[in-house]
Amino acid sequence: MGVPDQPEALTYDQLVELNRKLSHMRHEVNNQLSLVVAALELVRFRPEMREKLLNTLSEQPQKIMAEIAKFSSEFEQTFGITRD
Repeated sequence: MGVPDQPEALTYDQLVELNRKLSHMRHEVNNQLSLVVAALELVRFRPEMREKLLNTLSEQPQKIMAEIAKFSSEFEQTFGITRD
């Protein structure tokens, strides 16, 4: 089907579900970003933990991207959008 070529009207239930999924994604991304901020602060005050914290920091972008990809996939599936 690809991207719809006409405007789509969402039902109340679809809007509720979309909001739920967006809320979940925001929560998960916020969790990962909070870890980044906390790890950076710890590096500043506990330099001996640098290696462990750098590993934690390096994992966060992948986790954030995975959460966004999950939302995107669910959104596309829900609304019948396919990638060309």
